Amino acid sequence: MRNKSFFKDLYALIPLVLSGFLGIALVFLLRQKVTADPTFSTILQDVSTIFISISGFLSALIMIYLAYAAANLKSVRTSAIEGLSRITQKMHNFRSIIDLLLRSKLWLPGLREYIDDEFAGLTFFEVKEFYKGKSKLAIEFLQESHHYQDTENLYLEMKSLLMTSVKEKQIPETIRYPKVYDREIVAKWIEHKCGSGLWYYFGYKFGSFKESLDYNSVFERHQEKIMTLANSIDGEAFEDSSFNEVFLAKLGEYMANEVIPKLYQFQDTSDKKLPGLIRYLYFVFLFLVLFGVLLPLVWMLFSLPIVSLIVSYSIVIAVVFFIATSFYQFVIREANS
Repeated sequence: MRNKSFFKDLYALIPLVLSGFLGIALVFLLRQKVTADPTFSTILQDVSTIFISISGFLSALIMIYLAYAAANLKSVRTSAIEGLSRITQKMHNFRSIIDLLLRSKLWLPGLREYIDDEFAGLTFFEVKEFYKGKSKLAIEFLQESHHYQDTENLYLEMKSLLMTSVKEKQIPETIRYPKVYDREIVAKWIEHKCGSGLWYYFGYKFGSFKESLDYNSVFERHQEKIMTLANSIDGEAFEDSSFNEVFLAKLGEYMANEVIPKLYQFQDTSDKKLPGLIRYLYFVFLFLVLFGVLLPLVWMLFSLPIVSLIVSYSIVIAVVFFIATSFYQFVIREANS
């Protein structure tokens, strides 16, 4: 993989190297031509106005595109930040529901003590990634003969949703609701489909777990609060719902498939850096303005030596060559990134 990456980077540098050689070669060739044929300098001077006009026109086109792209990027980011704010609040509400369920009498007696005391520090992510061998505690947990009808996995999954960092080992007494969730833990939630456990235990396999998950034991005031929070998440989706296994399964599916993926998506869009294409075009614009417009103008105003005009022509031609040889592969790389 390293060799492949090295050759890929080397291939990307070829247009730049060739353009540099072309620019240097043109400087020497044009100087020799001017030295050998004095009338050639007159030809260079005569086409300077046309050269400035072409460079200025290309620079103007690139400048208009850059301004449009910047405005469009700002609009996309503003929309993403607004969307991120809404989806973050939904995640806050969902985690409040998980907190109420986790601390309720939903679980079999002794389950919470078994997980929180005997396996203190064990996380759902470590259990799911036991094959990496990073957690001996996770392997020990999986080798144990549990007496909670597999509901300990749901308990661990729900605990993971109350964490705000993959490095956390215990959930705090007071749940934190960050302004922006850490991207790393959101990625972990997506990777391990956190939230779908509610759908699995209360929906798909509820017949097997209804004796070990007593949702009726949740205090009535907490049930009402949970329903209020669910309607805050999506009033249309949970409008006619009652606190039962169907609601809990639907809530888990909604969060795993809708809220958490969108949370990551909006974070990615709002944090997106300036596209490489814009940076690429900016440097092209800069070289065209400096060497295609300003340098020839300075030559005309201050009667600089003809070599300054030679440098101007050589660099701009090299830049055009660089665009012709690199633009396609650059666009392909940007599209696949």
